[in-house]
Amino acid sequence: MWGVRGINLQRELRTACQVMPNLVSQIHNSKMLILILFPVVIIVLLFIVSSRPSRLNVAGSHILITGGSSGIGLEIAKEFARKGGFITLVARNEQKLLEAKSIVEQHMKGGGERQCVTILPLDVASSAKEVLDGIKSTEERLGPVDYLINCAGISFAGTFEDTPTEQFELLMKVNYFGSIYCTKAVLPGMKKRKKGRIVFVSSQAGQTGVFGYTAYCPTKFALRGFAETLQMEVKPYNIAVTVSFPPDTDTPGFHDDDDRKPEETQLISETSGFFMPDAVGKAIFRDAVRGEFSSTIGLDGFILGQVTAGMSPCNSMLTAFCQIALMGPFRMVSLAYLKYFDGIVSKCARKRECAVQEEDKDK
Repeated sequence: MWGVRGINLQRELRTACQVMPNLVSQIHNSKMLILILFPVVIIVLLFIVSSRPSRLNVAGSHILITGGSSGIGLEIAKEFARKGGFITLVARNEQKLLEAKSIVEQHMKGGGERQCVTILPLDVASSAKEVLDGIKSTEERLGPVDYLINCAGISFAGTFEDTPTEQFELLMKVNYFGSIYCTKAVLPGMKKRKKGRIVFVSSQAGQTGVFGYTAYCPTKFALRGFAETLQMEVKPYNIAVTVSFPPDTDTPGFHDDDDRKPEETQLISETSGFFMPDAVGKAIFRDAVRGEFSSTIGLDGFILGQVTAGMSPCNSMLTAFCQIALMGPFRMVSLAYLKYFDGIVSKCARKRECAVQEEDKDK
């Protein structure tokens, strides 16, 4: 009995000894292939990745920020003020603008004695003419706008059937056309001077659909499409376009929806974390100054950015390499997320059905 087992063991050892050299050789060849391909990929990327526009100093520049009276817009204003920027805050409520002005003034640094913060009470969704006239008035005081930060926006949560048609129109007017009007006002001057930065604050809900945001998501998707198209037109003029995709952020606008958010929306939103506006503002400021096209925040934001990169512009070697290497694996991660989201929606639907059945029994 043991003799037969011993013979079989010897055969298995001989087979393993024969296979091992081949396996070692394959691993060695794989390493050699990686070592050869890595520099080839880097060289190719050097030729195909777009170059960044020339640096635009913040100190002494005129920065106009819509939605600048609170939340992310206010934090972005603080960052630019710390670097010597001349700030114009734009929002509808004059009293809130005055309060924000005093806050931002406390962060002014490096801009000299002339550095200042001004306010412009304006509804960016009013009309193209009103926006143009308002921005012209600020440019007469502080000079032409060098950085335009389109941060004004509103949200509405609710299922498609429960969302009034007027909300779809209002959100598109504020979130999309408000950015169009402001960009129209400053772009001719930027092209003439051959310098400028234009930033659009979209959302992670502008990268993937989210239950309960049938009115909100399309407006943020529209900003990305506009940004991708605009950057092709303005790139020859040394103007950079940045589109930011922040996650849920602790802002007044975010909490406005708390009472009407469907349970599914709340549970799905919680998966991407909850960020403070100062962290989001710092990230947007950094990427705007660098001239990065896409700006993401947090690990989930990074993953979502790689998966949804598609044909979006890229002017960073590191970003391009990450997208090439990680898009496939991250697609699998995204499918797992979607499966989880489907489970949330199904569970909530069953919960509502059970509640209805209980009510019917009580009747």
